[in-house]
Amino acid sequence: MCTLILLRRPGHDWPLLVAANRDEMETRPWRAPGRHWPDRPDVVAGLDELAGGSWLGVNDHGVVAAILNRRQSLGPAPGLRSRGELVLEALDHAEAAAAAEALSALEGRAYRRFNLVVADAHEAFWIRGDGEDGPRHVAVTPLPAGLTMLTALDPNDGADPRIARHLPRWRAATAPDPGRQDWSAWETLLASRDGGADARAAMVFRMPSGFGTVSSALIGVPASLERPVFRFAPGPPDRTAWTDLTADPPAGSVATPPTRAL
Repeated sequence: MCTLILLRRPGHDWPLLVAANRDEMETRPWRAPGRHWPDRPDVVAGLDELAGGSWLGVNDHGVVAAILNRRQSLGPAPGLRSRGELVLEALDHAEAAAAAEALSALEGRAYRRFNLVVADAHEAFWIRGDGEDGPRHVAVTPLPAGLTMLTALDPNDGADPRIARHLPRWRAATAPDPGRQDWSAWETLLASRDGGADARAAMVFRMPSGFGTVSSALIGVPASLERPVFRFAPGPPDRTAWTDLTADPPAGSVATPPTRAL
C-alpha cells in the first residue's frame, strides 16, 4: 500500500506539491527516477524493471503522475496489463486535463484495480479503475484545492488506518518552500514509523515477508516556466539520504546511464 499526498494551492508560486512513499516487495527490481525511455525524453520517472513501467514521474511540462494499487490487488495478474504503463501514458501529455481526458477512455478491465493521480500547476485528477470486475471505462474525478491523501482506498478515506492516523498531521504541517529548498516538515512526516497498534498504519514500515517502504519522493511544480523540483530517497526515508534530481538533463540532451537502486 503506497501513500501519496497532494497539496494544491491555486495562485501560489508553487501551486502543486507532492509527497509519496512507495511500498513494495524488497526483491522487486527497480531504478531510481531518470530519463529511462528514449521515446519519452521529457519524462523523469522511476523504472520498474520487472514490467517496464513506473510508479511515479514528472515531465518537463510539469505534469505529475502516480499509480497506487487499490486494496487486495497487489502484484500482477495473468492476462492483465501492467498498471505502471499508465503513468507513462499520462506523462505523454503536456497538461493534466488532456491526460485525464485520454485516460478516461481506458479499458479498465485490462488492469488490476488502481488509483491513478495526474496533476499539474492548474488541475488535478483522481482516476479510479476497479479492475476486471469493474465497469469497462475508468472513473475520473477532479481533486479540489487543498490537501489530499491517497492510499489503497478513496482520497482522504478515514477507513484506511494510515489516513486516519496521519491525515490530521499532514494538514497541520508547515508546507514546504521549494524555492528555499525547505522540505523539512514533510520529510519528517514521510519518515514516521508511528502506526500505533497496526504497523502498516505507519508511513514507513517493513513486514516479515519483505514487503515495506522502499523509496520516497518529493515534487514541487512551480507556476512559472521553471522546471519542477524532484527529490528522491532510494530507501526508507527515515534512514536514507535525499537526492535532488532537478538537475537531471532536460529533454534533447544526453543523459548519463541510470544507476540501479536496490
